[in-house]
Amino acid sequence: MKKRTGEKKGAIKNSVGRITLTALLILLQIIAIVLFIMNLGAEYPILAMTIRGLALFIVIGINAIDNNSAIKLAWVIIILTVPVAGIILYIIAQYNPYLRIVKRKLNKIDDEIFPKVDRQDESFENLKKKAPDVASQFSYLRSKPFPVYENTDIRYYDSAESAFEAQLHDMEKATKYIYMEYHAVANSKYFEPLHDVLLRKVAEGVDCRILYDDVGSGIFVNRDFKRQLNSEGIKCNVFNPALPFLSIFMNNRDHRKITVIDGIYGYTGGYNLADEYFNIISPYGYWKDNGIRLKGPAVNSLEAMFIEMWNFSDLRTDDITKLNFVNRYPWKVETKGFVAPYADSPIDNDPMGENVYINILGNAVDYCWFMSPYLVLSDELKRAISLAAKRGVDVRIITPGIPDKRTVFGVTRSYYNLLALSGARIYEFTPGFNHCKLCLSDDKTCVVGTINLDYRSLFHHFENGVLLYDVDAITDVKSDFINTFETSEEVTEKAKIKPNLIMRFIRSLLRLIAPLL
Repeated sequence: MKKRTGEKKGAIKNSVGRITLTALLILLQIIAIVLFIMNLGAEYPILAMTIRGLALFIVIGINAIDNNSAIKLAWVIIILTVPVAGIILYIIAQYNPYLRIVKRKLNKIDDEIFPKVDRQDESFENLKKKAPDVASQFSYLRSKPFPVYENTDIRYYDSAESAFEAQLHDMEKATKYIYMEYHAVANSKYFEPLHDVLLRKVAEGVDCRILYDDVGSGIFVNRDFKRQLNSEGIKCNVFNPALPFLSIFMNNRDHRKITVIDGIYGYTGGYNLADEYFNIISPYGYWKDNGIRLKGPAVNSLEAMFIEMWNFSDLRTDDITKLNFVNRYPWKVETKGFVAPYADSPIDNDPMGENVYINILGNAVDYCWFMSPYLVLSDELKRAISLAAKRGVDVRIITPGIPDKRTVFGVTRSYYNLLALSGARIYEFTPGFNHCKLCLSDDKTCVVGTINLDYRSLFHHFENGVLLYDVDAITDVKSDFINTFETSEEVTEKAKIKPNLIMRFIRSLLRLIAPLL
């Protein structure tokens, strides 16, 4: 590890430079195309008229699309305000041939994996008998298909540190394989013990694999990191490498956090594998995160998700490193409750992460509480939160007290007024940055995973979560909420005060472009 530590500063500098250069080259391509068409329009007036007519035609077409209304509005304003640039960006976003190739490849992989996942019909029938209203929520996931499982032990961790410690302990037990998929991986202090475990396991013949997102990890590692791991026998892939070519798929990142150990243990939650998540460094005060451990048959679904993204990211033409999914039931735990791990994709036109949250809000009777680092809401989710609060549900949302992105935090606060006036209660986590993605309702239903309450998570990223019902660990989740409320400042009354005109205008502009980012 000393060699790897010594190269860290250079790796970060080179990687940041690579991603920055990629972004600049893409921007230059857009500017060049726009200037070319504008010059043609100035020389040939008929072309300018054609562009304006095409802009109107596209706007009418956008209105007819069954899509999120805020996303449609943003496109309409951009296309009507700057027709040339707007049309080019829209065509790139909707009709990019590379995106079609990506969809075909991912659909093919999904068709090879998910039909093999056991549907767990008996567990679903048991849920329908126990709680028919809740079963309808799980039925939606089953149609994707993400089954509902029984006999899976769930442990909840209210900090990244405690979750990671348990994760390392279970990794030491591995005899067959360890699969890891994370948005951000850093070659830093907290990676060292994990790296040591993986090296020992590789020496024992365990199949160890790491998949990380290129942009998410870009400020932490360079491409030598992947080569180093592969040379050590730890198979490593990078999701969606940042390339200097116009493609809207560059905006779709792998935000999932998954570890699977021998098909017995599974981990997910909010934390990545970088020092700030474990408070080794504290750029935003205390970093609060969480995690969840699954032991039992529900790990099957997490394994299928990993294999999906691994096979998609593996660019090698041979099948040597490809993975095949096999249902595994190595361990069942006699415990109550129902568990459904699920994944969301930005290219299937079904915002599953958002729909799960909306379903929980719609079925809530007494309370529905959220933790999210960001609050950039669609009209549908905003309406669901407001409606739940208006019908007497105790709706609470905890956001950070110290943000990691001030502009996004400004957008987050722009939603406070409407939600507070609807009856929802808003809290800001005073000690620092609350990165948990968590939902709890009525002491029975819970979601733990990677899905923020913002457009990037709900519409643009590959995400994952675990829907829980009536499991023992929900008691620990509620305790975490109560403790976090006590260390947070309630800003509900302040949020009810209408901002001044200038602030409302600035926030409105930010909210306008947020759906496309």
